Amino acid sequence: MNALKIGATGMLAQQSNVDVLANNIANINTTAFKRQRVAFQDLLYMNETTPGATTSSTDTQAASGVQYGLGVRVGATYRNFTQGAVTRTDAPLDMSIQGRGFFNVSLPDGTTGYTRDGAFQIDKDGNMVTSQGFALDPAITIPATAVDVNIASDGTVSAKVDEDIVELGQITTTMFINESGLEAIGDNIYRETVASGGPTTVVAGEDGSGGLLQKHLEGSNVDAIEGITDLITAQRAYELNSKIITTADEMMSAANQI
Repeated sequence: MNALKIGATGMLAQQSNVDVLANNIANINTTAFKRQRVAFQDLLYMNETTPGATTSSTDTQAASGVQYGLGVRVGATYRNFTQGAVTRTDAPLDMSIQGRGFFNVSLPDGTTGYTRDGAFQIDKDGNMVTSQGFALDPAITIPATAVDVNIASDGTVSAKVDEDIVELGQITTTMFINESGLEAIGDNIYRETVASGGPTTVVAGEDGSGGLLQKHLEGSNVDAIEGITDLITAQRAYELNSKIITTADEMMSAANQI
């Protein structure tokens, strides 16, 4: 009897589903967080009679055959990169991307990370950095005497320095042909993979990328009601698969008593 194993695969798959949904809900207030969903796949099949197999000496063929499935597994976890709600913060270095694109940041290992989290700050040297201290790439340095920092929709950064308006640099954005193929490494940062394709650096607001909006931050795209509903559905599916194991055990017990 394969029902025990099948029920176990169902429970394991739904356990993974609950983990993903729980992570979504836990990050409901995380800046620019993108929710995930689980895609399931059925496992291999046992063929007693292959569809199309010859069933008689007159070359009749089985229309559908006899196949038994062996359960389910998690095939993939897709990340949904739809825009989150934008909230005004009034912090001069906060930015949100209005559409597609990522900010580039320099990671400690020398590689480039990509983030939608535009909550930037200034380090001791005046460089714009993330909350973890990762510098923007290309670097933007704001002098200590600068006031009235302005970030245009195309990423041009300017400020008043000694009564003069000075251009401090331009923030570029990066796009990927397959955003779902990016690897999340924590701290609201993603890393390029073979699946994501190579990065394309563009001026914000051009070539399909979104423009920048200063003094605003993008919120999580997790919907609380949808998340709780999906969590309840996953819980019920887990209970149903546990019922499969209970039923199979009762059937085997009855067979042993014959």
